[in-house]
Amino acid sequence: MSPEPATQTAIAAVAYRKWACAVCGYIYNEALGDPDEGFPPGTRFEDIPDDWSCPDCGVTKSSFRLLML
Repeated sequence: MSPEPATQTAIAAVAYRKWACAVCGYIYNEALGDPDEGFPPGTRFEDIPDDWSCPDCGVTKSSFRLLML
């Protein structure tokens, strides 16, 4: 049995996460992606190449932290 429509909406609302650069505070929002960096909306943080760096300060992807909702 599939979830009720309200449940599906709630699941979709928390499906995307936000990640913050620990150095400069740049926020990567998975729902929005970053088209300037080549990541369309919906691009998951784990799908970004490991050699990617923060577009604002240049630190590596490993310097990003998951923002808790």
